[in-house]
Amino acid sequence: MTEPVRIGNCSGFYGDRLSAMREMLEGGPLDYLTGDYLAELTMLILGKDQLRDPALGYARTFVTQVADSLDLALSQGVRLVANAGGLNPAGLAVRLGEVASSLGLDAKIAWVDGDNLAPRAAELGLGGALTANAYLGAFGIARALEAGADIVVTGRVTDASVVVGPAIAHHGWKPTSYDELAGAVVAGHVIECGTQATGGNFSGFLDLPRDANPLGFPLAEVAADGSFVVTKHPGTGGLVSVDTVTAQLVYEIQTTTYLGPDVTTDLTSISLAADGPDRVRVSGVTGSAPPERLKVAVNELGGHRNQMEFVLTGLDIDEKAAWIRTQLEARLAAQRPASISWSLGARPAPDADTEEGASCLLRVVVKDPSADVVGKPFSAAAVELALASYPGFTLTAPPGRGSPYGVYRPAYVDRSEVTETVHLWDGSTVTIDAPPTGAVPEDPVAPPSYGGSESPTVKAPLGTFVHARSGDKGGDANVGLWVGGSPDVLRERRIAWLLHLVTPDEIRRLLPEAADLDVEVYPLPNLGGVNVLIRGLLGEGVAASTRFDPQAKAVGEWLRSRIVHIPEELM
Repeated sequence: MTEPVRIGNCSGFYGDRLSAMREMLEGGPLDYLTGDYLAELTMLILGKDQLRDPALGYARTFVTQVADSLDLALSQGVRLVANAGGLNPAGLAVRLGEVASSLGLDAKIAWVDGDNLAPRAAELGLGGALTANAYLGAFGIARALEAGADIVVTGRVTDASVVVGPAIAHHGWKPTSYDELAGAVVAGHVIECGTQATGGNFSGFLDLPRDANPLGFPLAEVAADGSFVVTKHPGTGGLVSVDTVTAQLVYEIQTTTYLGPDVTTDLTSISLAADGPDRVRVSGVTGSAPPERLKVAVNELGGHRNQMEFVLTGLDIDEKAAWIRTQLEARLAAQRPASISWSLGARPAPDADTEEGASCLLRVVVKDPSADVVGKPFSAAAVELALASYPGFTLTAPPGRGSPYGVYRPAYVDRSEVTETVHLWDGSTVTIDAPPTGAVPEDPVAPPSYGGSESPTVKAPLGTFVHARSGDKGGDANVGLWVGGSPDVLRERRIAWLLHLVTPDEIRRLLPEAADLDVEVYPLPNLGGVNVLIRGLLGEGVAASTRFDPQAKAVGEWLRSRIVHIPEELM
């Protein structure tokens, strides 16, 4: 049996810490170093890049990182795997070759493509897409590594695939090694968002060492059976605990079944246990055949948008908001934008001792197919009211020009429509065969029930002992809720109470913005909690959303702050 493979991460998004690649290479031993640079919004950004320059379309920060660290990676025998290729992995591979040559280094660079379906969008029924990319799996990456690649860059593989590929290459798994592949998918899901696994964006941050030491990036020691340990390099900031790992496990998921191009992973099978300081062991993960169709991320140009924020101060906040809204909409009537959205922040506290504390913000967002409609006609209409509207009229920023926005939607295609291809440094190519597929398993029907008691209740924030992490899944928002702490009888009763409490109706009560939306609840008792999926909260996706928090990153913290009735015996 092969020894565990040490796979690190140095990027959770396009724009993450530039120094992380070198930090990970210098911080301790690794076999592979991976990076995730793509998101639904990123694909739109890269699509706009290519409209300006067809030679672009990849994550340029990855080039900067490689230029700084390639000599160190090659000398240590650490191989780099990243989805930074975006819409142009071939162009990125060429650019990396130029970087290596300029450094006097010889690096074997491979790239994986076949995901880009935009040229065939109309034929495949995907509409007038700016970008359309199928989510590929990990076997193309594995083949490139097995051939000896020092660097593998890809287009749109799943986030976890950059971790699963090295594990396949190291352990020799087959397409039907479902449990092993599922374990590696979970490992990839935990570490692909970088420092979110080591205390970043963690609702239990009060227990972290909150000093200036940057949070360390995570790594996974993946064993031959698919089990793994999440850890970080010694001396780096942050914390790896059962709760920080759980936080990432419940992030941006949907049901209890995690669908991927290589394997279907059962999230209810995951078992977590502390394995020493800054070490968490994950085991027991089971998988089954992947679904028959591949998911496609489609981005379309939706039009143009603009926004302004009015500061309302002191008394009569509602009346001030109503007046400026009436005035501005009347001035826009002659050339009314297709969409006008208003949102008013929390009213200020009475008798505030600072002007900022006595103020709140009224935000207006306009959208229209025409850039001209949301440009000067909108901003001028607002500014010209400066001396003719409510007392204290002021704006948070000068008026700006409108900007284009995109609309995201998921689609699905038959696997036969996608040809995944590995391009090696010697000019040869390898085509990856589609794996066997199967039906999607059904989700569990009901959570464990809370026996309860006649104990009186107290009114307290849900976050009194419940953690949360939230994020976006296209136009939907997901919120993972779980009970933290060490296993004991009290924690088990708290978990049962949480699973009993969280229903679609209760979520709609606690989050009034979801009152008219479809809400789905999926129990995850093995993780001590539940996943909540709020359909349509983000409209047409992050790039088009007019919400204050367009990626739903803080919805979990809002939910934790809401008051619920908690049995005294659980406090």
